[in-house]
Amino acid sequence: MANPDKKAEQWKEAKQRCRLNDDDIRMAKEMGLNPLSLIKNIPAKNQMWKIPVKAWIHEMYEERERKKEMRRKMKEQEPTP
Repeated sequence: MANPDKKAEQWKEAKQRCRLNDDDIRMAKEMGLNPLSLIKNIPAKNQMWKIPVKAWIHEMYEERERKKEMRRKMKEQEPTP
């Protein structure tokens, strides 16, 4: 297992390099992302099709929350036997 200090240092580096705030980091951790995957997904200048990491995290988080809400609604609508 990784040293907790090393993991904290990686999150700090990802926060700085990806220009994220504490809320963005919380969302990434909730989704099970690791700091190296965030750093890896920083778009290069020739990758105009890639969105910034901050927007990528928000997009994935919103989709996850939307799906969670849909599952909850479907569960409520199921008839009970």
